[in-house]
Amino acid sequence: MKITGLDHTLLFVPFGRPQLWAGGRRPGTTRLLVTLHTDEGILGHGETICLLEFVRPVLERTIAPLAIGEDPHNIERLYRKLEGAGFYHHKRALVAAFAAVELAMWDIIGKTAGKPLYQLWGGGYRKKVETIAYLHVRPPTEMAREAARYVAQGFRTIKVKIGMDMASDIEIVKAVRQAIGPAVELRADVNGAWTPGTARRQLAKLEPYDLQFVEQPLVHDDLKGHAELRKVSRVPICIDEGAYTNTDILNIIRAEAADVILLDAHEAAGWWQARKQAAIAEAAGIAVGIHSGGELGLSLAANLHLAAATPNLSLAIDSNYHDMPDDILTERFAYDGCELPVPEKPGLGVDIDWGKVKRYTTDRIQDAYLDRDRPEWFTTKPAY
Repeated sequence: MKITGLDHTLLFVPFGRPQLWAGGRRPGTTRLLVTLHTDEGILGHGETICLLEFVRPVLERTIAPLAIGEDPHNIERLYRKLEGAGFYHHKRALVAAFAAVELAMWDIIGKTAGKPLYQLWGGGYRKKVETIAYLHVRPPTEMAREAARYVAQGFRTIKVKIGMDMASDIEIVKAVRQAIGPAVELRADVNGAWTPGTARRQLAKLEPYDLQFVEQPLVHDDLKGHAELRKVSRVPICIDEGAYTNTDILNIIRAEAADVILLDAHEAAGWWQARKQAAIAEAAGIAVGIHSGGELGLSLAANLHLAAATPNLSLAIDSNYHDMPDDILTERFAYDGCELPVPEKPGLGVDIDWGKVKRYTTDRIQDAYLDRDRPEWFTTKPAY
């Protein structure tokens, strides 16, 4: 079997309301949809995050010419070939673009084998996957009410965005904890907004609220700083923006910089690499979760397959899906409380609604990191 063609489409799907966070204001999610054609007539589909302009050129100018003519089963070969094309020096520029192609290759492999992906990745360790309710920044009282509504719907883990300023960090966590009670897990994501000194002070103030973890308190490449925070704080430390490549994962563990690591296949160059990363963490006794960048149904399906087959992926996975009024699938995923079912059909196990693809096709990346309501504002890391 050979890959004979590669199509791609840029999509923008609005959120239910704009998401405010320490990096800006996002009105929706911009994703890159990839379809691979083969000489046997089997199509594979994948998607990836597309927040910056370099993703499409890497796909068009480097990945597509090297993928055409390759056997879709040869994922490792193609990935190493792309690294050899110069991206071993620039892995973070490659990972997102290749993730969509890699996922489409896996979709073909699963369809050819007649098996859902989780059965090719180690089998069904779990059949349903717990997800979080994800709250972006608004006034603390509003976030508290929203958190309580999600708990009433059956969610057992709430994640809040903080990192706007020192006062709201504490006010948000306090209000949400009071609204959801002590039995529901609560996470807080700083997005690298704190300096080390601020982090020590804020973590001490957050201790009474029994956080499952604080995510990315410092800038992504400060592993020593995160390791020092672990020594002085009883709040567990999570890294995700600093956990792209396999080497990133190894370096986090070597530095003893995290209690928890959130994986993201779009930032790892695909789900096979994310599987490796989970294994590296498993050997160190570290639980992993999955980061969300506003994925649509294809990537969500792949994340469910990954979670189903990975024993130490024991934390409720991040997802914005509950805040997305639409998707590009013919049938949306349906929540059972906070859990989503793992697809059972071959490959990704989901079908694309091409009418919706046409509806959401766009020609530009929309407001990934800036804020049109504050035209003079831009994020700095660390911010305070």
